[in-house]
Amino acid sequence: MNRKNLMKISLMATVLAFTLTSCDKEEIIPSTDLPSEVTSYISTHFPNNTIVQVIKDIDGLTKTYDILLSESISLEFNRKKEIIDIDGIAQLPNSVIPDKILQYVTTNYPTNFITDWELDDKNQQVQLDNGLDLEFNMKGDFLRIDN
Repeated sequence: MNRKNLMKISLMATVLAFTLTSCDKEEIIPSTDLPSEVTSYISTHFPNNTIVQVIKDIDGLTKTYDILLSESISLEFNRKKEIIDIDGIAQLPNSVIPDKILQYVTTNYPTNFITDWELDDKNQQVQLDNGLDLEFNMKGDFLRIDN
């Protein structure tokens, strides 16, 4: 392969890599365009809240739905239409917190409540109304207080 062809291939690979990594597209969509799994989750766990805004976010191969509900509650669903993040300013419904985590918080922090819940690759995290962040494994076992 000559040098000129090698440079063309290198340039094409660079452009392709840049294109794939810079495909960030946020789009406000009507709530009627949400997948049924997402609307079902919202109506089950947040029946008294209305959908204020829905953003479909496509970043490369990742697609998420970011949803703002009334009363300052935000939800994020992954491409599999599974909840991965819930943020609020008031107490979250017990039904959205895994039982083992809810039991731990109720037992160890009886005067506090959960305002945020997040799922990442390996762990779950909750934030209490006093600002304390607690980290749990995927089974709901307490790991540590996160700073």
